[in-house]
Amino acid sequence: MSKLPKEHTFLDLSDYGRPIARRIAASLKETSYTPIDVTIWFTISGLTGIACILSGYYWAAAFFLILKSVLDAADGELARIKKTPSHTGRYLDSIADIILNLLIFLSLWYTTETPFILCILGFVGIQLQGTLYNYYYVILRNAVNGDTTSRIFELHAPLAMKGEKQKNVTFLFGIYKILYGLFDKIIYGLDAKAPNGKRLPKILMTAVSTFGLGFQLLIISVMLVLGFKEYIISFFLWYSLMIAVFIGIRKSL
Repeated sequence: MSKLPKEHTFLDLSDYGRPIARRIAASLKETSYTPIDVTIWFTISGLTGIACILSGYYWAAAFFLILKSVLDAADGELARIKKTPSHTGRYLDSIADIILNLLIFLSLWYTTETPFILCILGFVGIQLQGTLYNYYYVILRNAVNGDTTSRIFELHAPLAMKGEKQKNVTFLFGIYKILYGLFDKIIYGLDAKAPNGKRLPKILMTAVSTFGLGFQLLIISVMLVLGFKEYIISFFLWYSLMIAVFIGIRKSL
């Protein structure tokens, strides 16, 4: 099941794992496994990939990072197939993502001669990239009656959905705001009028999808196996300049 109506889908370069994710979700439909179980699996896969980076097993690291990306899509697919969307799962997914991203960059810093400050700036860069992509994507989904589990502006804890507890939603939302709040404020501030602007064209969404976490993990994986580990952090630092480019294009519409 897509997050967008069929007529509004675009080529999402970060979503290459979706076909496999759908198969995984379909195989779990009649089981007792939940979307949160799959979130735990992708967290374990990501941690395994990080351990492989620290150990110098770069092909294995690439495998587990890409597997993490596939499972990251599978938890949402399973929630839609089982018709059990939840804010608990949505926030837990995002919290796991940002922690794993930080650990990936710290592992790259630890195993290279990259200065620590560049590691942190690189991490900030990929988070701002991902925030811009999610911002535009959620705006599009809300505009065309797509999946609305994610909100454009995360200002307060949402009401719990059927099957989840409000205290869990409120707790996880608080953690989400601590981890993502600054990134959200920066992107909202840079393009505050985006929700009220014209519908984002498919070609722009495809371009911005290179900021999606799946594509970021793919780039990291490819650079690892090609022997370019030393340049991964600097690549994401420089690629962050495209944030201004995409926002400028959006504003010119």
